[in-house]
Amino acid sequence: MLKVCESLMPQTLALTSELVQQYSIRGQESGVLALMEQRLLDFDLPVERVALEYAQHHLHCADVPVDYATQGSRYNLVSVLNGTSPRPHLVFNGHLDVVPAEPVARWTHPPWCAVERDGWLYGRGVGEMKSGVAAMVMAVVATREADMPLEFPLTLQAVIEGQCTGNGTLACLQQGFGGDFVMIPEPVGPVVTSAQVGVLWFRLVLDGEPAHVLDASAGCNAIEALQAMIPALKSLEGQLNAERQSPYLNVPHPFNLSIGRIEGGNWASTVPSQAWLEGRIAFPPGMAPQTMMARIERCVEQARAMIGMEISDLQVEFHGFRSGGHLVDADSPGIQILEECHHAFTGARPEYHALTCTTDLRAFHVADRISGSCYGPVAERIHGVDERVSIASIEHTLKVYALFLQRWGRLG
Repeated sequence: MLKVCESLMPQTLALTSELVQQYSIRGQESGVLALMEQRLLDFDLPVERVALEYAQHHLHCADVPVDYATQGSRYNLVSVLNGTSPRPHLVFNGHLDVVPAEPVARWTHPPWCAVERDGWLYGRGVGEMKSGVAAMVMAVVATREADMPLEFPLTLQAVIEGQCTGNGTLACLQQGFGGDFVMIPEPVGPVVTSAQVGVLWFRLVLDGEPAHVLDASAGCNAIEALQAMIPALKSLEGQLNAERQSPYLNVPHPFNLSIGRIEGGNWASTVPSQAWLEGRIAFPPGMAPQTMMARIERCVEQARAMIGMEISDLQVEFHGFRSGGHLVDADSPGIQILEECHHAFTGARPEYHALTCTTDLRAFHVADRISGSCYGPVAERIHGVDERVSIASIEHTLKVYALFLQRWGRLG
């Protein structure tokens, strides 16, 4: 099996490179989906499209509100083997969408062209998570070439919306493409995910009073008022981190606030009458999104009372992503097999890692109580300039996945 995996590394890197070359930011994933569909067919794997719109029909709390009228014909890909088998069902899930690469001029190499250098592969999405998707597909190819038939139900999911709503994975689950355990090749490295945080997106909008700058004191500067709100939000972030419990006790600052966008005003010589910001905040497993929403609303109202500015029409909106965090069941059979496979290659037990972000693992847990883990390549500067992934870690991931497939087949 190991020799087969090694022989398939050139194809694994070639597939990764092809995927990176497909521009696949949100809403522009058609090229990468067409390529992935064709490669699955090339490997004699069945393919089915699952429309993104299916996610709107479920009632799980992980659903993220989006305008489905804009979704058009966007879809995910699934490949199901032995779907009618009663044995334990394994799922591999990876997303194909990526974040924008700007500022492109700062990249050492063009971001949409995978470049190999000094043991690393560079390119947007090469780490998160196109190399992992290539590894999970090639692991299935490796088992076939090693004459180890897969006789249990296996589903490969190549999804979109992994960078934002998670509704790609939710659409697959709503259509019955779940299982008993899921493996996601997030670029967290060779570690077992023990937990991940809850995440909430929010927007603050407020009105000031416009005035000419010849007498700025006659107005109320909406941008300055909005800026005065940020320390209160930072204080809330501090409270959340002071309240942290296991498994985040030894993580210095797991619950992070990001003020990701801010805008206001319409003319440099006019006191701005309106401003808004969008932010993201993380919160601990066990806290409901609704609880976090209420804490933000209280925080904003308290800040409004303290800033002493005559603002009006202050609105708090929860416009996008929201989901609770969760703890991974370390006693599940899949986690035990993953530990065994990791030990087989390293001689040590894997570390358990509590994520300070969220992944599509959330959808499986919240929607259908499906256990799973993230375990994947080692990547650096994901979402940043010169994103790169260790080629040796891709090979390690491929081998662990192939061994995992072999050992999962002993269940049931």
